[in-house]
Amino acid sequence: MQKKQDPHEIALMRSIIETTIELNMANRNFETANDEKLIDYYSYQIKANKAKLDYLIREVKQKGMVMDVINELELKSYQTDAI
Repeated sequence: MQKKQDPHEIALMRSIIETTIELNMANRNFETANDEKLIDYYSYQIKANKAKLDYLIREVKQKGMVMDVINELELKSYQTDAI
């Protein structure tokens, strides 16, 4: 029998996944940016997403949660069901 996850835990995991995706996109965009203003913008995005990710990971650790592949798969199936 599977344990039903707390909606707050699901939201935390979703935020971690979304922030990681945003961080990866900002890194890719930074690498291809050729305008000084875009470089500054993507640098800011990278720094902001890293700070957000650090915060979210601290929250997960404080709650004693484990972020693993199984939780990620459950989250993805939850998101698909919600659509």
